[in-house]
Amino acid sequence: MKVLFVDGTIIGSKTGAVLDTVEGYIKEKGNEFEIERMNLADYDHQFVDGRPSEQYNADMKEMVRKFEEADAYIIATPIFQGSIPGVLKNAFDMLHPYAMRYKPVSIVANGGTYQHHLVVENQLKPILDYFRCLVTPNFVYTHESHFDQDNRIIDEDVHNRLRELARVFTKYTEMSKDLSTDILDAQ
Repeated sequence: MKVLFVDGTIIGSKTGAVLDTVEGYIKEKGNEFEIERMNLADYDHQFVDGRPSEQYNADMKEMVRKFEEADAYIIATPIFQGSIPGVLKNAFDMLHPYAMRYKPVSIVANGGTYQHHLVVENQLKPILDYFRCLVTPNFVYTHESHFDQDNRIIDEDVHNRLRELARVFTKYTEMSKDLSTDILDAQ
């Protein structure tokens, strides 16, 4: 099963540090996941403006291909100005509505205030619901106080929640194997 880890920002390193930690916990589960990392910072982004997909550059097409080929996702995002980064929303705007359908997704986010965890509930989850993803119920939100000066997670409660996220994500991937994609083929 292909799992795409999406680092949903072009600046900073905390989301990458959280993804590294989640990856370690997922690997501890002993599953057979093929994990690929997609750092949005590594791509030449174009503003999605409704033109035909073939008119976008190679990097934009590559991002879409990776989303489409993945069987499951861990999406990491910082919260900036009470919102997900525009670059992450722009990436979602490139995707066909069926690209992520019935595929498991877990969310990790980080921000500078404790209240910004609501962005996951009010912005990111509705986008993933539109795609009809199997969103795990236990997203993990981190705050800058959960990291040391080298961006290592130092809060034991955060580690426990990330372990639980990995456990639930693994169960969702098992469940998703039984979902038929025949509906997609018929459309």
